Amino acid sequence: MAEFPRKQGKRHEEDVLSSAVNFLLANARLVLGVGGAAVLGIATLAVKRLIDRATSPPDEDDAKADATSLEDSWKDLSLLKATPRVHSRSLPPALSQPVLLPAPSLFAPEGPAGADPQPSQLTSPGPLCLTFQEKLLAFERDHVSIPVSHVALAKQLAGDIALELQAYLQRKFPELPFGALVPGGPLYDGLQAGAADHVRLLVPLMLEPGLWSLMPGMDTVARDPRCWAVRRTQLEFCPRGRSPWDRFLVGGYLSSRVLLELFRKALAASVNWPAIGSLLGCLIRPSVATDELLLEVQHERQELTVAVLLAITSADTEQRLLAWPREGLAGNFWLQDLYAAEAARLQALDERDGGTRRRLLLLLCGVCQGHPVLRRLSWCHLAQVVLRLGEEEVGWAEAALGERFLQAVELLIGSLEQASLPCHFNPGVNLLDSLRPEEIDSIGYALYFGLQAPEGLLWVGPGRQHVF
Repeated sequence: MAEFPRKQGKRHEEDVLSSAVNFLLANARLVLGVGGAAVLGIATLAVKRLIDRATSPPDEDDAKADATSLEDSWKDLSLLKATPRVHSRSLPPALSQPVLLPAPSLFAPEGPAGADPQPSQLTSPGPLCLTFQEKLLAFERDHVSIPVSHVALAKQLAGDIALELQAYLQRKFPELPFGALVPGGPLYDGLQAGAADHVRLLVPLMLEPGLWSLMPGMDTVARDPRCWAVRRTQLEFCPRGRSPWDRFLVGGYLSSRVLLELFRKALAASVNWPAIGSLLGCLIRPSVATDELLLEVQHERQELTVAVLLAITSADTEQRLLAWPREGLAGNFWLQDLYAAEAARLQALDERDGGTRRRLLLLLCGVCQGHPVLRRLSWCHLAQVVLRLGEEEVGWAEAALGERFLQAVELLIGSLEQASLPCHFNPGVNLLDSLRPEEIDSIGYALYFGLQAPEGLLWVGPGRQHVF
């Protein structure tokens, strides 16, 4: 029964504090404007919660309510867009001085309530005189750039694995016409930060001209703009059985699902990876924890993951299609691969004006891969943001890299708020459809606070591993 008076007293103190906050914000709007008052309100709320944690035992119901209201606040972009750039230019001299408020940490776990702060929490991790641009370039140098020797070793391992796998396919499936296996991907195009992305090992399927045609996914029962169907044609003149690929037909279409299952069994059970790894001086293991065809490679100096991708290339439509694990009606169809077009467009834009778009993409990948929440954003998500921003007529010199970084974060937050990130070369595809609503909320929440304190996004701790 003693708990009730304590809660009642706590509510009374909160009412008094809330009245003071409301009075402060009401007067702040007259001077700071709506955007400045919003920032002050968020900062005041953060201070209030820190005081509550330090002076009161935790209350489970209140904590849940606070967490819910704070997570919902990132979605209000009208507050966001006013925060980074409405400081000293629009405020009177007396109000334009920086307010030293404790910023919420993006990474460090909170200690128990009432615990004394450790000395390491009170000291800045870097020199206070560095600008965000300088910190960003230092982060790029220390945690994004991959040593040339490591890139060369990764390419050598991927190339050797490609040769060994191709020899196995010729022995195991001599009747199936596979093309030359080609390793590629961001690592080969200078677009990989650390080990964030897999080395792509394309296994081309050589289809007979005139016996196959490609159909857009929107013209099929799947109604999926990202997919294509590979239909068997000329059955009246060349009946089933004339093509070695006919054994993989489902309903008159070449099934990516059946081919994936064949390769998964072969890679997991038939290929002698211990012998191949011993020959190449590394350890190779097929990954069984994912539906993708992945090979985990461990060398004494580095690690990498090789993604084996079954590919169809059409000379008529200039399309590259990949066998990709999908559910539902699109399970037998093929996924449109736009990586080559995206990488080529970024390179062309940078060559046109000597820009830093590809460096910006590397920085975003480096930041996201080391963050426990942002790592859900893949290379593909971040490339769309850079492509959309890169088409704008703005400065792309190195001196503007920090500003472009913040603009990319702001653009990404806007896309998350709308739950819409259209594909640059296929606007009908929403790349955020692969994320659950709660994942979108947590990513937006982390980026929202990252935009308030950008240096926090460059945090480096035990969770970040620079594998390459």
